[in-house]
Amino acid sequence: MARRLLILGSTGSIGTQALDIVARDPELELVGLSAERSADALIEQARSFGVDRIALADADAGARAAEAWTDGEVLSGAEGLVRLVVESDADLVLNALVGSAGLGPTVAALGEGIDLALANKESLVVGGELVMALAEGTGAQILPVDSEHSALHQLIAGEGAGGTASIDKLVLTASGGPFRGRSRAELADVSIQDALAHPTWDMGGKITIDSATLMNKGLEVIEAHHLFGIGYDRIDVVVHPQSIVHSMITLCDGAALAHLGYPDMRVPISYALHHPDRVDVPVRALDLTEVGALTFEPVDHEAFPALGLARAAAIAGGTGPCVLNAANEIAVHAFLGERLSFLGIAAVIEGTLERLPAAPVRAFESLYEADREARTIATELVEAWSQRLLH
Repeated sequence: MARRLLILGSTGSIGTQALDIVARDPELELVGLSAERSADALIEQARSFGVDRIALADADAGARAAEAWTDGEVLSGAEGLVRLVVESDADLVLNALVGSAGLGPTVAALGEGIDLALANKESLVVGGELVMALAEGTGAQILPVDSEHSALHQLIAGEGAGGTASIDKLVLTASGGPFRGRSRAELADVSIQDALAHPTWDMGGKITIDSATLMNKGLEVIEAHHLFGIGYDRIDVVVHPQSIVHSMITLCDGAALAHLGYPDMRVPISYALHHPDRVDVPVRALDLTEVGALTFEPVDHEAFPALGLARAAAIAGGTGPCVLNAANEIAVHAFLGERLSFLGIAAVIEGTLERLPAAPVRAFESLYEADREARTIATELVEAWSQRLLH
């Protein structure tokens, strides 16, 4: 029996690779697609895969799509995304949206008891405790799509019924991004093009900048904490430039288990879409003699303070991670718009966290309010930083 699949964020890097997997597997039936504002690309995908319901998060793009495409229904805006989820009759939702915009569809899918293949790490960063409680309440599975968390999911599953009981630590690996080995002083004048030149992964702009600042590892630490119920003091990050070891667990008896493979996101995507089964993926088998050497380094926290900021916000708890994420999204957008320097990204995040301390989270509305406040403060800090650059 075919598995009915809905893909949110289908025109992005994760979404297009997921469609490559769907095209090879008749057991995956596509029942809907969404994008933020890439209407033409989304319509082309819908026609190619015979999908008759699409949604665009951007209302203006949705209106244009409705005029350009009359072969099916076009939904738009945040409400349209939620409608697409709850009305799709999907067995599995792949949430590959970028940023906190992914939280609403995550809540909608889990609230309906629909299994979730999660590539939108912000859903857990912003609303981790509430999201995990919702999944537990409805019985929906969350299957991580990030390569690191997919690796951990597989390694922990290998421990059998005991789960995390035998685990001492989770170890996330970081490529180090394009600026690995540079000092803080050497990062003062790096360009957007330099920051987007990731050495091993092909990703979207926002995620690539997060990799360059190491904020992506900070977000992944928070995500791992919620996914696997492991304390922050038992989650480590090491720099591994070859990106062959995707994650590792260390065990109570001193042993360590690692998940290895060439960097190709189709592997964790396929794992999530087919779980608990495995299927063939057109990826080369790992040849360690070809790789030659695997190296590991500690994180340089002075040059890359974003990881420390993320860990501090996580430990503070409450709205702290939500504020962190919102400030990061504003700062990265400003950097990509040439209104903020690379080092200014962490400075804006730190300033926002200082001005908006963590508060308890009692409902999702608490998170939405914290998100709004953090974006306002971060925008003010970006403007102040921009004036410094001009003078």
